[in-house]
Amino acid sequence: MDQKLIKSLLEAAAYPEPTGEVRLVETHVSFIFITDHFVYKVKKAVDYGFLDFTTLERRRFYCGEEVRLNRRLCPEVYLGVVELRETERGAAFAGDGAVIDYAVKMRRLPEERMLDRLLSEGAVFPADMARIAAAVAAFHAGAERGPHIDACAAPEMIGQNWEQNFRQSAPFVGSTLRAGELAEIRQWATSFLAENEPLFRERVAGGFIRDCDGDLHSGNICLTEPVCIFDCIEFSEKFRYIDTAADLAFLLMDLEYAGRPDLARVLLAAYREASGDAGMSPLLDFYKAQRAFVRGKVTSLRLAQPGLSPEQRAGVEASARRYFRLTRGYALRGRLVPTLILTCGLSGSGKSSLAGELSRELGLEITRSDLVRKALAGVPAAGGAAGAHGRDGIYNDEMDRATYAALLAEAERALALGRGIVVDATFKRRSDRERFRQLAARLDAPFLIAHTRCPEQVAHERLDRRRHDPAEVSDARWEQYQRQRVEFEFPEPGESLLLDSTLPVWDEADLVMAAMGLSA
Repeated sequence: MDQKLIKSLLEAAAYPEPTGEVRLVETHVSFIFITDHFVYKVKKAVDYGFLDFTTLERRRFYCGEEVRLNRRLCPEVYLGVVELRETERGAAFAGDGAVIDYAVKMRRLPEERMLDRLLSEGAVFPADMARIAAAVAAFHAGAERGPHIDACAAPEMIGQNWEQNFRQSAPFVGSTLRAGELAEIRQWATSFLAENEPLFRERVAGGFIRDCDGDLHSGNICLTEPVCIFDCIEFSEKFRYIDTAADLAFLLMDLEYAGRPDLARVLLAAYREASGDAGMSPLLDFYKAQRAFVRGKVTSLRLAQPGLSPEQRAGVEASARRYFRLTRGYALRGRLVPTLILTCGLSGSGKSSLAGELSRELGLEITRSDLVRKALAGVPAAGGAAGAHGRDGIYNDEMDRATYAALLAEAERALALGRGIVVDATFKRRSDRERFRQLAARLDAPFLIAHTRCPEQVAHERLDRRRHDPAEVSDARWEQYQRQRVEFEFPEPGESLLLDSTLPVWDEADLVMAAMGLSA
């Protein structure tokens, strides 16, 4: 679609109903025009191998398929296929000019209720997961099945889908994906399929291969009443004819990517109860990895989108990189021994970023001193606590002892359950680190201290930026950094893994994984 047509479709006159404004959202496959009450989605004339919208007839057909298929889960939203017609000013969804394209017309959903937005705001709760699980389980129970659908989930077909994704992601090696990571993921996926072929065939025989959604992630779920799940895969049957476990795995992965494994656990438990499917667990990490890899590929495709600012490009690259890293993390989890990891360092040294990355990639539990301290004190997690660093505030010896005791209890609970955990705190006192070391020894768990450091100027800049972040949970500022620097009992040489946090955080994570005996 040329710029003249796009410009004309940003005018209210291009629409059959009154609207105060028109907003454009562009993806790698669509132009989405949002009016006050409706959404018009025009498919791009692109061919990515896994989809082909290059002809007008194909775009008309797949608009019809999008409406038909999405009415299964969101019937009131998908209104139909409309014609885009030529006008003197360019194009409009009205008039009697020549038909130049087609669009899917939808009712506009409330953006403030979108699951991805609510996740970013910390406003998603277990009850929401229960509602989503019930909706997905009911959909899966009634979804079409049959021999032609079963054939798409045979192990050899799943392997072919992986290989197609590997080929299509090869151009991103060196930008959002590393050659070693691609080779490692390929080897793992191939081995997993071969070693678990009977399990995949059992799922086929058990009737779990259905005409699913295929694109079940937080950006496609609106927490209205009832829950609306929209924008399923319409362009390829083989991406919808999948195991119900693979369908659910997309959302489980998406929640873990967003740093909410707790919600993923609630969703899985609720889905199991609603569906009665107790046999999916051995395949979930495999399917999560597949979904993360696809998201890495699709996000990388956005880099070809014209008009991206340097900041937008950097954000897209980081997002795609994170998806590919998560894929590799799922591949490594089968070799992971439950480990106790401490991230240790001065405020602003990057320890929390590293802790979060390790938790996301390896599925480790995480506990943060900032959150634990504020929970003990009964103050909100985000935003600075007034007088927090005074004698009567929440940063004093008594609160320090209570906080580290609670962190130690959390670590013991996780290890006793056979789960690895990252404990994120300054650990400025040697005695505190020693208590955690003794806990790991008592429970016969591997123990590692990841000590992050950076130049003072870098720490200063990071701490200053916190003043302007309303979601920041740490109250530490430059004044506290200076005091910590004097009081800090730094680990002795050989006692910890010393890390330079000016490196990309995934490079730091690789060094930690290497120290854990995992592939770097």
